[in-house]
Amino acid sequence: MRLLVAMLFVSTAAPAIAQDHSGHAMPSAQSPAQTECEKEAERHRAMGHSVPEGACAPKAQPTEPAQDGHTGMDHSQMDHSQMDHSQMQGMDHSTMDHSKMEGMDHSAMGHGTMDMTPIPEGAPPAAAGSGPPRAADAIWGADAMRASRNALRTENGGMKVFWFQGDRAEYRAREDSDGYLWDVQGYYGGDTDKFWFKSEGEGAFGEQLESAEIQGLWSHAIGPWWDLQVGVRQDLTGPERTHAVIGVQGLAPYTFELDAAAFLSNKGDLTASVEGELDQRITQRLLLQPRAEVSLSAQDIPELGIGAGLDSVELGLRLRYEIAREFAPYIGVEQEWKVGQSADYARLAGEDPSVTNYVVGVRFWF
Repeated sequence: MRLLVAMLFVSTAAPAIAQDHSGHAMPSAQSPAQTECEKEAERHRAMGHSVPEGACAPKAQPTEPAQDGHTGMDHSQMDHSQMDHSQMQGMDHSTMDHSKMEGMDHSAMGHGTMDMTPIPEGAPPAAAGSGPPRAADAIWGADAMRASRNALRTENGGMKVFWFQGDRAEYRAREDSDGYLWDVQGYYGGDTDKFWFKSEGEGAFGEQLESAEIQGLWSHAIGPWWDLQVGVRQDLTGPERTHAVIGVQGLAPYTFELDAAAFLSNKGDLTASVEGELDQRITQRLLLQPRAEVSLSAQDIPELGIGAGLDSVELGLRLRYEIAREFAPYIGVEQEWKVGQSADYARLAGEDPSVTNYVVGVRFWF
């Protein structure tokens, strides 16, 4: 039936569109479009469809010149999806009286309606939270809802998470002998409380470890960006010592990652260290990381080669490429200095108090 309606429209509209019909009489002969309309009407009658008599009859033309040939057209009933736009090329739209289009029903033309309701900007009304806090218990029962609320707390902040990161795992090329270093850490726990573990050490190939330690810490969130950490550190090389640890770890302004801690050994030695690093993203995968570490001591510890005050300073720069976020090889350079009395202890032991390391390593986490 849609095709028939289209043919009916073409038969009546085509003569008015195809030519400038202001003041001209229509020809009495049957047009090709009218003939085609009659054929289509007969085909639909044969199929049992109802076709009004005279549906293909030409419309009477106005006897006086009209300002606009579209004045009598009811656009609200037009099916624009079936219009042959090639027949509209001869239309002079500059002479159309658009004031007659004010009554057009655009909803019938498929444009839909525009919702101009303003978006509320104020706070929700007080009635929005006036319902009982356990309204669902009346429908599902308190036992069923208790299990659901426990699951909600677990899935939205109460869950336990395991995380492990190798911050530095690297080969170190230096003047006297090449070496290696590891610096790993991780935790298990929730948003507020975690068990945190750390391990760090270094050495030269073919020789005994220069230093190695492991820490086990209870970590408690004291703010959105900082954790307070308390626990134990165990030295694995040299004169064995066990240390009580207290420190903070987190993200300082301008996204500096800081780890500061104080250590009190079972021998009464008080030392401290502060580490900081900053990731500067060059591209989405390429990052430049400056890093600094400072060690301090409250007293001389000759057996460990540590002098009172500022013990050592390390400054490094590493360029890494994230093949994946969890796996990133890097290259870099790091300079170490022994300072003050610590430098004197290093010279007495036949060591250079200033060492440059060229490093190649990988950073990973899971």
